[in-house]
Amino acid sequence: MSDYTREFLSESKAIIDQLDPADIDAVVDVLVTTKKNGGRLFFAGSGGGAGHASHATADFRKIGSFEAYSVTDNVSELTARVNDESWEGAYASWLKGSRINSRDCLFVFSVGGGDAEKNISGNLVQAIDTAVEAGAAVVGVVGRDGGHLRKHATASILVPVVDPTHVTYQVEGFQALMWHLIVGHPALEGATPMWESVTP
Repeated sequence: MSDYTREFLSESKAIIDQLDPADIDAVVDVLVTTKKNGGRLFFAGSGGGAGHASHATADFRKIGSFEAYSVTDNVSELTARVNDESWEGAYASWLKGSRINSRDCLFVFSVGGGDAEKNISGNLVQAIDTAVEAGAAVVGVVGRDGGHLRKHATASILVPVVDPTHVTYQVEGFQALMWHLIVGHPALEGATPMWESVTP
């Protein structure tokens, strides 16, 4: 095993040890309330986060029995909004077009959480603000200091920084781990996935 591989795996273990279980349970509680109230889940992210949003949408619909959508899955609508309304406002206008409301929840995947002052991830910043203004819950999985998401979320999971040179790799990896933990949480009373239902 190379030194890099060994160190990365060791770092991943350290991150797991530093994750706050209370943060994870708080996100689960928000989703339990959203489901109980018949609210919808809207997933959003950029880059790898957009890929996570699409995958998580499938899992929360099929396994979690949520009405769930990914902001970026309809490329025709997304690019039309970017072209006509700007990249920064595209996600927010999509949420407004979907009539996001107080029963709903926005679930964000972001490495840094966005920063309005530094003009970083303005699309996510505006989406978060739009959800808050509509009275919707906001949750997410984020790294670094959590940024705009951590400041304004109803609940969020912060992936600790162990090695600053690996932030993106670790945060995006742990985002997948966290949403799979959540969608399989017994409090959400989801369906049993196929392979778990097959007798060995």
